[in-house]
Amino acid sequence: MKKIEDKILEFMKESPKKTFSLDDLEAEMGLQDADDFKAMVKSLVAMEDRGDVIRTKKNRYAFPEELDFVKGTFRAHEKGFGFVLPEDQEMDDIFIPPTQVNNAMNGDIVFANITKIKGDNLAEGMIHKIVERKTSQVVGTYMEDLMGDPIVIPDDKRTFGQVEIDLASGLKPVDGHKVIVELTEYPEGRNRARGIVKMIIGHRNDPGVDILSIIHKHGIPIAFPDDVMEEANKVPAEIAESEIGARRDLRDQVIITIDGADAKDLDDAVTVSQLPNGNHKLGVHIADVSSYVTEGSALDREAAERGTSVYLVDRVIPMIPHRLSNGICSLNPHVDRFTMSCEMEIDASGAVVSHEIFESVINTTERMTYTDVNDILVAEDADLREKYAPIVPMLEDMYALSKILNKKRDARGAIDFDFKEARVVVDEEGRPTGVVTRERSAGERLIEEFMLAANECIAEHFFWMQVPFIYRIHEDPKEEKLQRFFEFITNFGLVVKGTANDVHPRALQQVLEEVKGKPEEMVVSTIMLRSMQQAKYDTANLGHFGLSTEYYTHFTSPIRRYPDLIVHRLIREYLIHGDIDDATMAKWAERLPEIAEHTSKMERRAVEAERETDELKKTEYMVDHVGEIFKGIISSVTNFGLFIELPNTIEGLVHVSTMKDDYYQFHQNQLAMIGERTGRVYRIGDEVEVEVTKVDVDHREIDFALRSLGKETPGFKRSKKTVEISKSFKKNKNRPSGDKKRKDNDTSRKKGKQDGGDAGQPKKKKKKPFYQGVAKGTKPKKPRR
Repeated sequence: MKKIEDKILEFMKESPKKTFSLDDLEAEMGLQDADDFKAMVKSLVAMEDRGDVIRTKKNRYAFPEELDFVKGTFRAHEKGFGFVLPEDQEMDDIFIPPTQVNNAMNGDIVFANITKIKGDNLAEGMIHKIVERKTSQVVGTYMEDLMGDPIVIPDDKRTFGQVEIDLASGLKPVDGHKVIVELTEYPEGRNRARGIVKMIIGHRNDPGVDILSIIHKHGIPIAFPDDVMEEANKVPAEIAESEIGARRDLRDQVIITIDGADAKDLDDAVTVSQLPNGNHKLGVHIADVSSYVTEGSALDREAAERGTSVYLVDRVIPMIPHRLSNGICSLNPHVDRFTMSCEMEIDASGAVVSHEIFESVINTTERMTYTDVNDILVAEDADLREKYAPIVPMLEDMYALSKILNKKRDARGAIDFDFKEARVVVDEEGRPTGVVTRERSAGERLIEEFMLAANECIAEHFFWMQVPFIYRIHEDPKEEKLQRFFEFITNFGLVVKGTANDVHPRALQQVLEEVKGKPEEMVVSTIMLRSMQQAKYDTANLGHFGLSTEYYTHFTSPIRRYPDLIVHRLIREYLIHGDIDDATMAKWAERLPEIAEHTSKMERRAVEAERETDELKKTEYMVDHVGEIFKGIISSVTNFGLFIELPNTIEGLVHVSTMKDDYYQFHQNQLAMIGERTGRVYRIGDEVEVEVTKVDVDHREIDFALRSLGKETPGFKRSKKTVEISKSFKKNKNRPSGDKKRKDNDTSRKKGKQDGGDAGQPKKKKKKPFYQGVAKGTKPKKPRR
């Protein structure tokens, strides 16, 4: 069959025709009997299933590109529409309206054809064919529909529709059970998907079931297979002196770890000293996980599949078993541990003037926490300085070196997103009891600078060795997204030096510096971050835009990230063993691209699960605060309302229908809601006072109602631009553009008053589709009516 397929493809490529009938192909193939014809048809079906060719409605075959079909991944939105992300990364995403999804499910590989181009070059299209289904199971809540038929409502709202359950096969859940459904039939036409219950997670009201459902929804494995645990249990709990071998012995050095108070997998330790020439010597010592997780072992295969540890609100799902991650691989104090070390000599400008990379054995002197280090260096706590007197001088040297390294990064234009870190505190049953926020201080920043220095040093070393390697890259932002960001920040009177297709990271960092401490700081930082591409792993050294560096990798966290473990393995093979022959180079050149792609996907999966559990617990936390009043910042403005972020990072919606003091219209170019009668303006970055009116845990939604009325409320911060918009609106009798139906709206509003309707809103104003104006490839923020 392979020969027939090759011959068909060769003929289609060489022929000037664009489409081919079965007769065309039969004639070219010179088929003599019915069996040969059947074999050709089977080949065509296989080629069509893989997406190599497309079959038209007239039963003619063609290459997808000849018919302007685009192959890509469908990303669904919970409101029914979606986007196709083309395989050709140079192409823009294609918007798919709800009526043109044609039963595609989130993640499916599809063919789409573009039907029209809308404003801002937004391509709109339809799903022509589903090439490959990517969803094999669904997590959801079991119940009976109105007809008494068993169904499951998927937790993932991007899985459109319900799943009919075949109770004759599989498990027998009861109403309210969270279950995993194995799909046996995909939706087709008006028919729902069908499946059987493969696993009962527990009742939706049982403690911990909500987090377990999210874990299973993202396909994250929890328990380790028996063969993996068997290997882990064979790993010794302590290092024998005979195993040290040729490793450099650093056990007499003062080396410390600095981590969060609740961290148990300590994979990095540091030391700093002053050299006679005035330079600093920085030692970064990383747990040598690759000594225990050997290539091709069951431990290695499982770690490769998981890709990363997952840090959820109430638990950690480790990449390797706890016996290793919290035991022999963790750099616990006062015990011998194997490490991979990078020692760097750093001058007064922050440049690494020399370095060494080697295997070592260490015995850490202290297990420090960020809080204690911050109190020693910033608060100068006398008790702590006395308690840790032997290492305080080194901590001060570390602080000084971190400032030098930070100054160097600032000078080259690295972008520093200084977001507040929020952590939901939960009790033993998983109930949220508080939301704690903290900002990076001295301890966090010095460890961050040291890890960045080591990662850059390792990447540059192996780049110049010209060997196959895995890098952490962050490509330049896409021009159209950055241009939209440039247009957005003009609302705050900000201008970027440079153009969207040629901008240096320094120019973006200057924007962050200009808004630092202002109400709009958080919003500008968030929108800037969203305008950039995602960092990922790659075998090509494409540099890191955000860090403004040519060389970067991940070397410092092999306990929790598989790419770091691979980097350690490459260091040992290339550098320690000196094995850089052709066979070794060919092996890694073949393996590394797949490792980079898979681990990038697993990282995104972990981030999505972590974000979802945070949103869940933040929503649960607000259930007990309905009726309470908070101050917050307008974080987003849409045509259906205002999103407000509270100081603890929890976000909720003020729906436009609740803003009854005026008739408000959304003005896209100013990203503002403006009242028609008063000219009152609600705009990103403004501080407002809100009341919590409703919390929907199932949908992760929090509803707010405005209690303050903008600039008339004493003490509230409103940007100068907001006041200018309001004044301009009141003076302009013609109203801003986009208000073409003002006369009709005025009439509707009067009629609303006479009929006893809402005074501030017309009764029958036609709303725009919720997806109108959605930027290419972006996900609208929680649109709802």
